[in-house]
Amino acid sequence: MEQRHLGRTGLRVSRIGLGTLTWGRDTDEHDAADLLKTFWEAGGNLVDTADVYGDGEAEYLLGQLMDGLVPRRDLVISTKAGSVPDPDRRVDGSRGHLLSALDASLARLGTDHVDVWHLHSYDPATPLEETLQALDIAVASGRARYAGVADFCGWQLARAATWQLAAPGSRARLASTQMEYSLLQRGVEREVLPAALDTGIGLLPSSPLGRGVLTGKYRGDAVPQDSRGASEHMAPFVEPYLDDTASRIVDAVTTAADGLAVTALQVALAWVRDRPGVTAPVVGARNAQQLAAALSVEALSLPDEICRALDDVSAPVHRYPDHDWSTL
Repeated sequence: MEQRHLGRTGLRVSRIGLGTLTWGRDTDEHDAADLLKTFWEAGGNLVDTADVYGDGEAEYLLGQLMDGLVPRRDLVISTKAGSVPDPDRRVDGSRGHLLSALDASLARLGTDHVDVWHLHSYDPATPLEETLQALDIAVASGRARYAGVADFCGWQLARAATWQLAAPGSRARLASTQMEYSLLQRGVEREVLPAALDTGIGLLPSSPLGRGVLTGKYRGDAVPQDSRGASEHMAPFVEPYLDDTASRIVDAVTTAADGLAVTALQVALAWVRDRPGVTAPVVGARNAQQLAAALSVEALSLPDEICRALDDVSAPVHRYPDHDWSTL
């Protein structure tokens, strides 16, 4: 699998990442082992997890598999911290919480360092410089090799990146940001992506298949029994992308796939993989067969005319101040 630099760093990662959101919950140890082995054998190395996935079980399971199935040195492990199961405070970006969470993640993963450590979300209740200091300490101590953020809006990302760049050598520059990005969700193009490109941060898109909707499995009101849409706890996650607007985009993706003699999944994934500023979409597959279908996109590059057609049908409405006011 082709590799790309993560942002403006020397770290190279596979241009498709493996997500572990459902590990330890919907994905058991046998399916997780098949997924990791399939990914590794295809040349993938970027594996993304978080301390809250499966209440820590995803990290623990990944650590168990690294112990005997796939060598630790062959993987780029990314994890996240900051989200907390507290309805009154969903994010804790305090330095104390973050560093304690990192130590707990390392224990579950069974390793002395993670390759990329992400802040899971912006915490408005904690001074940003305190939150970012946790990243500096983690990198300086060797517990994390690189640092990033997730779900920061445009101004938050620009502020964080600029703060880190203001003291080169003593602060860890941000290598990456994780955001939802697909043909069904192009909101990052408004401010996040321009900020990332300007500050040298690589984008790791989550839900690159529109939470599974872009595969075409939900066309015509169909809800496969083994899909996320049929899952009690995941159905609300899928539902926002089952409207008429999404249906038109899915139809366009399916038409493009038919014309290229490939699958809708391949078209949707190739589109986001090759967008400017994207380093590696993170794919969450239910089993090895699904993952192999996603990894088969490696050989596909979409023709320019197909990309333009998909851009047009999925274009978000961005007016002032994103466009020159005199043209509106």
